Amino acid sequence: MASRNTKVSVAAIQMECLQGNKTENMKKAFLLMEDACRQGAKLVLLPELFSTGYCVKDQDLELAERIPGETIEKIEHFAKAKGVCVSGTILEHGESKGVIYDTGFFITPEGNQGTYRKIFLWDSERTRFKRADCFPVFDSGIGKIGIQICYEIGFPEGARILALKGADILLYPSAFGAPRFYVWDVATRSRAVENGAFLIAANRSGKEDGIEFAAHSRIVNPRGEVLCEAQKRDEVIVAEIDLDLVPLQRRAVPYLRDYERGTIIRALNEL
Repeated sequence: MASRNTKVSVAAIQMECLQGNKTENMKKAFLLMEDACRQGAKLVLLPELFSTGYCVKDQDLELAERIPGETIEKIEHFAKAKGVCVSGTILEHGESKGVIYDTGFFITPEGNQGTYRKIFLWDSERTRFKRADCFPVFDSGIGKIGIQICYEIGFPEGARILALKGADILLYPSAFGAPRFYVWDVATRSRAVENGAFLIAANRSGKEDGIEFAAHSRIVNPRGEVLCEAQKRDEVIVAEIDLDLVPLQRRAVPYLRDYERGTIIRALNEL
């Protein structure tokens, strides 16, 4: 019997967006996704709110979509045609009128596998978006995927929950600010090594309303080593990852094995 191929190429897309201009942002995103596919990527991550831009608070209701909807359907078509998995986030209309979520999607060649709605909200996001409370894990056919979004890079609990639920690849679509690059630098590597997981972080570049984004999209291995990092405003980075490294690292540094869930839960309940 042939051995299972655990090596796969993955990509992170770094891009500058035009506020509120879905047409141009989608055009750029698809060009960059095409580039990723030409380089052999089978999993592609887009930045947070790539289709609308991030600083669009006054347009949230206008720009938000249902899922399924136009943006998801276009990416589904691309994923099927290219045989690739694609993830990112968009503004999503909630079930109640006026409710908006910052929602991650995970699309395979078979279609949209589900969504993750952002839980930990940064600053004014608390007045823009509704907070969710679920940590789904998606089976990509490559590895098991968990999604966290931007600010959530600083919350180890989310990544740990996903790893305990089986995720071996953590995705972080982001619009992370340049003044806090030092956090991005440490946290992207920390979340990977703490959980013995690969981490793909696709960040925004450029500026919106005076906010400069940190860029520095990166792919990190389970040892916390940065395999590649973006340097340009619009760029695709691609790395080959070997999922056999996940169980090896989790044995070498057994954080997940020694995680005492009961103790942690009791301590949290005492807060």
